Amino acid sequence: MASTIRCDIVSAEAEIFHGDAQMVVATGEMGELGIAPRHAPLITRLKPGQVRVILENGEEQFFYVSGGILEVQPQVVTVLADTAIRAADLDEAAAKRAKEDAERALADRSDAMEIAEAQAKLAEAVAQLQALERLRRSLKH
Repeated sequence: MASTIRCDIVSAEAEIFHGDAQMVVATGEMGELGIAPRHAPLITRLKPGQVRVILENGEEQFFYVSGGILEVQPQVVTVLADTAIRAADLDEAAAKRAKEDAERALADRSDAMEIAEAQAKLAEAVAQLQALERLRRSLKH
């Protein structure tokens, strides 16, 4: 019985992570998913947010994805994202600026296309800040 599943996290620019994991946790369209070895095959879209990889030794690694696709096959779970960044590499100041800019754009109430774009940017910035906060909490324990 396999106690790990291979995990690949890939962005449009590069492979961000490749290794064996006890569990992969991500936020799909319908809620949070926990993928363990021998999980049933599936494909789902991911919301912007955190992907947590629990390694063989119990160590946790955190990643931010801007959304994308999660695919589970018998021996591998793959996260395909436009943007994927290790949480430790996120720029908190830039994420806070992006959040404030998006909130300002929403307050100005311009046309519908600009509002949708501002809402998407706001969701992305909030997801990055949440990933940073979770990383900080995990480092305290």
